[in-house]
Amino acid sequence: MRIIFVRHGHPDYEKDCLTELGHKQAIAAAQRLKDEKIDQIFSSSCGRAAETAQHIADVHNMQVQLCDFMQEIPWGNLEGQPPLPHNGNPWEVCSEMVANGQSITSENWAEEEPFCKNKFVLNVRRVAKDFDQWLKQFGYEREGRHYRVKNGSDETVVMACHGGSGSAVYTHIFNIPLPFVCKSIAMGLTAITVVKFGEEEGTLVSPCFELVNDVRHTAGLEAENVFGI
Repeated sequence: MRIIFVRHGHPDYEKDCLTELGHKQAIAAAQRLKDEKIDQIFSSSCGRAAETAQHIADVHNMQVQLCDFMQEIPWGNLEGQPPLPHNGNPWEVCSEMVANGQSITSENWAEEEPFCKNKFVLNVRRVAKDFDQWLKQFGYEREGRHYRVKNGSDETVVMACHGGSGSAVYTHIFNIPLPFVCKSIAMGLTAITVVKFGEEEGTLVSPCFELVNDVRHTAGLEAENVFGI
């Protein structure tokens, strides 16, 4: 099974839609993927991701299937906790961690500052749980830190997502700390990342990256990358 993750195009966060530039970026991504044999197209149900997915679906004459669990996830202090020392977003915070010499590879990142009192962590875990449930339809079941192939799939599917929800998935399926993902795989606008799962029935598998954070299709359409919650 192959999953082609596509982050949404340049957004108007207030209206939850793509800007004119965002539509151009999404069209470029769709053209980039036009020769892929795509079996299904999924998307976060947020407008900016769904509009991105629709451009891909139009090229393949397919329908977009919306997934609420892949919506962008909120950042902020847990109820009853004091205000966070960081008011930005995970990417800004992880850059600050590096600047301060703090590790971004700790496996205990969720129990450490600045994440331990942040609702972002709870939502990362929710995305992970729901993504595993989604994977079951393709014959892959989480077992420990890996996946048992119950009935391997040879499908290629698209998942249009966000910087936060996409990072949550990568953190979970590859068992790597989220601060490392945010800093090292900060998804560009309409970035394409391809993940492959093995298909041999009965085996335990760990996914592998075929392609990571590729934005070559946006050459000439560059804009300052933006992240928002």
